[in-house]
Amino acid sequence: MNNKGQMIGRRLLQIAPVIVLATFVVFGLLQLVPGDIAVTLAGENATDARIVQIRQTYGLDQPFLVQYGHWLWNAAHLDLSRSYLSNEPVLDQILHRFPTTLLIVAVALLISLIIGVPLGIVAATRPGSRLDTVVTSFASLGVALPNFWLAMILVATFALTWNIFPATGAVAFGKDPAKALLHAALPAFALAAGGIAEVARQLRSALIEILSSQYVRTLHAKGLSPTAILWKHGLKNVSVTLLTVVGLLINRLLGATVVVEAVFAIPGMGSLIVHAAIHKDFPVVQGVVLAMVVVVICMNLLIDMLYAILDPRVGRT
Repeated sequence: MNNKGQMIGRRLLQIAPVIVLATFVVFGLLQLVPGDIAVTLAGENATDARIVQIRQTYGLDQPFLVQYGHWLWNAAHLDLSRSYLSNEPVLDQILHRFPTTLLIVAVALLISLIIGVPLGIVAATRPGSRLDTVVTSFASLGVALPNFWLAMILVATFALTWNIFPATGAVAFGKDPAKALLHAALPAFALAAGGIAEVARQLRSALIEILSSQYVRTLHAKGLSPTAILWKHGLKNVSVTLLTVVGLLINRLLGATVVVEAVFAIPGMGSLIVHAAIHKDFPVVQGVVLAMVVVVICMNLLIDMLYAILDPRVGRT
């Protein structure tokens, strides 16, 4: 097995312990939530016998480690239990809502790259100029703006005032791609503001360092044009940095969907976990967290594989 294969193999071996640790922490924290879920499910006027019956039905009367071990064993077999509220399989709810969240994250990532990369390049090729100042100021503002505030501004302006985009809801991409993208536009822009700023800022810093290096000055002395240096050498050398930013950005966008989906009333993973947490629907919370952890880990694994392709030195570490 070559070095790249060994590196990927090590990453695969690290996945299982990370997933187990993440689910254990979440499972443990849910036990600290005030109140008795059995009492909540039974209702205010339930008898003690009914409460005991519910505890036995859902295994809530068993020790913590037994409950966790039973849930983890079932989860390994793709059985994430059933919702306390609707009695629907948790896996079915996740599979139904995940494509909506994935579409918003994908569009937000695309917007971040389409706008952020050119801004970073322009700022890096003109350091200290007014344009550079504008880009860096915009980047600072984009990082500082809260997603929920920007989401509300976008709704008030583009949905309620100008009636360009829908204010709430979502449409399945497979059902109507055009309407799905139209519904995803505003939530994606609300998420992408920080992503644009982060991509532009990190790309600018990395490019300035590369373009001011002795290696690039030598290329200038040999008569190579600035455009050729930028595209053939500058961007190639910062590709790993940009890939790192993309990987971190995907993780951040997934987490931020919780707030944005609440503002736009989107039936995605974020709204699902918020509703479940409020009503103490623990199996749904645990299932959504597990799904998010798996997605993040798989994305990190993909980023590691791309590292090995873009930079051969990574495969030797």
